[in-house]
Amino acid sequence: MSEQQIKITLAQLNPTVGDVTGNAAKARAARDKAKADGADLVVLSELFVAGYPPEDLVLKPAFQSACRAAIEELARETKDGGPAMLIGTPWVEDGKLYNACALLDGGRIAALRFKANLPNYGVFDEKRLFARAARPVTVRGVRIGVPICEDIWLEESEDYENVVECLAETGAEILVVPNGSPYARDKADLRLSIVVARVTESGLPLVYLNEVGGQDELIFDGASFALNADLSVAAQLPAFEENITTLTWRKTADGWRCNGPITAQPEGDKADYAACVLGLRDYVRKNGFPGVLLGVSGGIDSALCAAIAVDALGADKVRGVMLPFRYTAQVSLDDAAKLAAALGIRYEILPIADAVNGFEKILAPVFAGLERDITEENLQARARGTLLMAISNKTGAMVVTTGNKSEMSVGYATLYGDMNGGFNPIKDIYKTEVFRLSSLRNAWKPDGALGPSGEVIPVNIIIRPPTAELRENQTDQDSLPPYDVLDAILERLVEREEPLATIIEAGFDPDVVTRIDRLLNIAEYKRRQAAPGVKVTRKNFGRDRRYPITNRFRDFGKALPEPDDKLVTRGSRASAEAFEG
Repeated sequence: MSEQQIKITLAQLNPTVGDVTGNAAKARAARDKAKADGADLVVLSELFVAGYPPEDLVLKPAFQSACRAAIEELARETKDGGPAMLIGTPWVEDGKLYNACALLDGGRIAALRFKANLPNYGVFDEKRLFARAARPVTVRGVRIGVPICEDIWLEESEDYENVVECLAETGAEILVVPNGSPYARDKADLRLSIVVARVTESGLPLVYLNEVGGQDELIFDGASFALNADLSVAAQLPAFEENITTLTWRKTADGWRCNGPITAQPEGDKADYAACVLGLRDYVRKNGFPGVLLGVSGGIDSALCAAIAVDALGADKVRGVMLPFRYTAQVSLDDAAKLAAALGIRYEILPIADAVNGFEKILAPVFAGLERDITEENLQARARGTLLMAISNKTGAMVVTTGNKSEMSVGYATLYGDMNGGFNPIKDIYKTEVFRLSSLRNAWKPDGALGPSGEVIPVNIIIRPPTAELRENQTDQDSLPPYDVLDAILERLVEREEPLATIIEAGFDPDVVTRIDRLLNIAEYKRRQAAPGVKVTRKNFGRDRRYPITNRFRDFGKALPEPDDKLVTRGSRASAEAFEG
């Protein structure tokens, strides 16, 4: 580094939780690239060597030891005179476990910095895993502040300390923030507003380095960026893909500045679709499945999932199976065949009449005298699920389940039938959004997608009224409100947690609102048994929304009573806290 310049390499990479050796190899390759670029420092994301989030895996002493050994080996390799490395790792010190960043330089661990603010909301549970513990580190004579992810998100309070302010006061010149920040719709704007606030209050430029890749339900979109102290964009890395970029920072009279590459970012539905593709790709790849299969019904949900699967894995790794019964319309057969042809996937038809009739024959003595109802309809779904799982067992391919968020919300799905499968790429996508994403995919293909361009989902699938085809002339609206109404109510119930009275006041039919709320509540036991799936909304089922299955509370849609503060005696809050402690 010259007196007025420092080169920082951002290694926006895709680690795998638990693959300590593989993650260390990725870090090593990134450092080799940084060295070739003449960099002074290469930065990797939060807990990179462990993979993020490691959840309770990080509590295993053997795992902690493996991570430390990898860090020590990487540290020894820095004696070659190449760039320093700032890498995230779990770290045990004085019997406490920390979310740490290690600065490796000159053949040793030159510094350790611990995350101070531990998130404990939504998808995060860090307070049960890590201890709390900010001063800059020095790299080639430049003082670098290293707040870790949540350390920049909240301002000083009773539970959170203002790490950025502390770093600025102790001489930091540039802030470098390693992150494990999951994707959610419109998250980019939120991140930028947070970074703008920290740059404004500190007067320092900030580098935001984020992980990329899928880890179970969570998607990390990368989209790393840097701001100069005057809030101008210094660099913007691409989203949803690995990238290694070296930024040259120069010291001016007004402090450190950079003018790096700026890549356009996908937004809205395009970002959601890209997240679904990345999530399925990494779930299949990281768990070692040779490919996937799915039931192709001629409906829009399975069509969108098939397109996502081909974009994620390639047509040669996707198998579509049509499982018709006597209620399956010819148009469904035709549309499914057109979809398979457009995507180029293996496709076969396995009629299920023998299986369903056989089940009914076996059950006839038990059901004698009872009217036919949804039980017989569910036999069709369960026969399909059984056959798909049999193919999965035989071939090793994972079954992709295709229920959307609207269906998962109200229980419009069959346990051990169409809910069978290992992963669901559209689990957090409402039905109205399924229609939008399907039309979008016909007009656009994301960067890096392995599927064909152009119309891959037959238009008739998009415009045809949705139907489960479990009885004659059935449509979804026989059982549910129109999807635009249903999804608007569900968004208020699930994402916003609005009281029923508020939703009704917004103009929705009271009977419909109360019915949907009831269906949402009683379907919890089904959702608890559903496959994991990509998270794209603010509140997905599973990691974000954790409701008890046994739950007698009901909101009856009445106006909420005003709290009576007169009933709370002075000191009661403090007394309760003391008792809990």
